[in-house]
Amino acid sequence: MTAEAPAPTPRPKRRGLRVLWWILGSLGALIVLAVVGILAWSQVGVMAAEPEPLAEVRANPAIEITDTDAGIVLTPTGASADVGLVYVPGAKVDPWAYAYKLSGLVEEDGITVVITKPWLNLAFFDLRPLSTFTDLAPDVSTWLVGGHSLGGVRACQLATDADGLALFGSYCANDLSDSGLPVISVSGSEDGLSTPEKIADARHLLPDDAELHEIEGASHSSFGDYGPQAGDGTPTIADDDMRDQLTELVGAFALIVPD
Repeated sequence: MTAEAPAPTPRPKRRGLRVLWWILGSLGALIVLAVVGILAWSQVGVMAAEPEPLAEVRANPAIEITDTDAGIVLTPTGASADVGLVYVPGAKVDPWAYAYKLSGLVEEDGITVVITKPWLNLAFFDLRPLSTFTDLAPDVSTWLVGGHSLGGVRACQLATDADGLALFGSYCANDLSDSGLPVISVSGSEDGLSTPEKIADARHLLPDDAELHEIEGASHSSFGDYGPQAGDGTPTIADDDMRDQLTELVGAFALIVPD
């Protein structure tokens, strides 16, 4: 009687497992490389705040500055209007670069301003709720949310948790036309990034009674103090005039927003 031959080793199954592990390992390596790449890219080319305008804000006795991990809080040392603005910076712009242009709202109108510090310098990656920033000034009861450029796009996403929305050289990507929110949009005639055409094309996403103002001579970078920006137009408005117009327009709007 002939003995039966031993069963063959199931090599194909083992080979399949090796292929699966190779695929999983490759995907894991790609994910790690992508994360490292995004982290590196987010830290390169960040537009720094110009020192002189920032120094003027720091020396202003009418403004108290509190620097936290989540944001920079600019509080009036005098009478407070009990109104606050959470301001989201543009992509890869130092949050301190907006302190001077927003300082008039604090000094002249008594508005508390919280300039957020977005994760990875990009507002799209910052998933924290609006309360993360409003909690930095618990005595304020009426809150606007706003932002510059891509920061304004993020502000639109947070707007339903606020009492009003303020856009600075920006526009919404989500539909707020039926939100009932008070909205102000301030743009620049020389803005080469959030161009007047782009602002107009996104107008239908805002409520019908939204206020739209275009500052003559203002470019994209006129809304902050971080130097020229690639792709932008050439500003013809002085920084002090830009600050004054932002204060006049946004301050008047903010002080009549109901809580």
